[in-house]
Amino acid sequence: MVTSPSSSGASVPQPRGRRRERRHRFSVFLATLSSRRFGVPRTGSTGGPSDLGDDLVAAVRTLVPIRAARLTTRAAAVIVASDDCAAGVLRFPVPTPARPGLQLEVELDSSCGLDGWDRQSLRNAGRVFGLLLESRREASALTDERQADGAAPLIGSSACMQRLRGQIERVAATDFTLLIEGETGSGKELVARQVHDLSNRHQGPFVAVNCAALVESLLEAELFGIEDRIATGVRGRRGKFEAADRGTLFLDEVAELSPAAQAKLLRAVQELAVERVGGQGTRSVDIRVVVATNKCLRGLVGAGRFRADLYYRLAGVELEVPPLRRRREDIVELAEYFLARHLGLRRLALSESAAEALVTYDWPGNVRELERVVERALALSREDVVGLQDLPAELTRTYAEVLQPSVARAETMRAWGSRYARLVLERCGRNKRRACEVLGISYHTLQSYLRYQARPRGAGVAGSDSAPDDTVT
Repeated sequence: MVTSPSSSGASVPQPRGRRRERRHRFSVFLATLSSRRFGVPRTGSTGGPSDLGDDLVAAVRTLVPIRAARLTTRAAAVIVASDDCAAGVLRFPVPTPARPGLQLEVELDSSCGLDGWDRQSLRNAGRVFGLLLESRREASALTDERQADGAAPLIGSSACMQRLRGQIERVAATDFTLLIEGETGSGKELVARQVHDLSNRHQGPFVAVNCAALVESLLEAELFGIEDRIATGVRGRRGKFEAADRGTLFLDEVAELSPAAQAKLLRAVQELAVERVGGQGTRSVDIRVVVATNKCLRGLVGAGRFRADLYYRLAGVELEVPPLRRRREDIVELAEYFLARHLGLRRLALSESAAEALVTYDWPGNVRELERVVERALALSREDVVGLQDLPAELTRTYAEVLQPSVARAETMRAWGSRYARLVLERCGRNKRRACEVLGISYHTLQSYLRYQARPRGAGVAGSDSAPDDTVT
């Protein structure tokens, strides 16, 4: 015989068989939670109850007969298990640091009679829910952190980016060797990962190797592996080729390999088999090889700096990643994406002047440079809006050189329009009809801009600085 707790605090004899039955119920409760899909419930901002869902209600019913169950947020002063079931409702604390004050609210059946052991089981269920919620929250945070540490997705609505996405989808359906060319920071590794994720190898590993960082003397061991005990203290290990088995091997900056390394790579890519350092035989690997370079391999072949046979082995299918200056319409979209990635740090918006400066810059470092510029603004900006003063000087230099003198002279829009119209007219060989087509204005409006003579502010006839008529004649 064992004793059972009661609401009055007195001990009531509990048969050993009943104790075994309650333990069995709790084990069934845990098994139900683990076997069913558990969606994290949401509570409203007002602290009202939120349904746990059929799965969790079914789990609680393995302990006691109930009508409904929900999570609710109450004031901390009442986060205790209520023994008053006159209204048919009991509440038990759900301890979780992320959501203090959370409770398990159980609505009982009218014919249900609970003793101390039943209440203890529900109290333990509340603790289990707290652990489960916390573990899910930590898993979600870990996933978000991994996504934040990765490169930006293929963001952009420009025609060249839409064309690149279509090419990626078509290439991913094959298993051919792929060559990706593009400038530094343009997102070549991101394209390679997209190809891997969309291919039938997406469940296999994606192994990235920076060829520029490989030490020549250790290259074979890094790529092809090394046998155990070929020298004192040396332990055998797999190379990158074996590590990528049934997946994708990404070789970045392949143009930086030495001629000797190129010869070794050629055989491995051609045979899809490697021989470990100190080994006696080859090992076949099932991989897709994707290589990337920021240089023109064809030009290097012509200059004798890259093996022609290796180039033709790698260059069967090629993708070109466009530099950021060739898709300026994507710059603001990318900048806003990088700002959104750091909403947990602070909330910033782009001013119109900062956005214009970003678009006019040539971005030699491409998307990687843009990300660093956004991070600089997040760290140094004193306002909630990113202005010109929050951008690096080299980025705003051209923009400032064009605008600041006019701002200092308080020039009007008509003065700007007149200056630009004259510039376009000169570029059109003084052909006014052609200039009108380029400017998108009527011949009458062009004549008005050309007749305009800039005057000091406040001088001349009132209204002489008004904008020209832009009606089509």
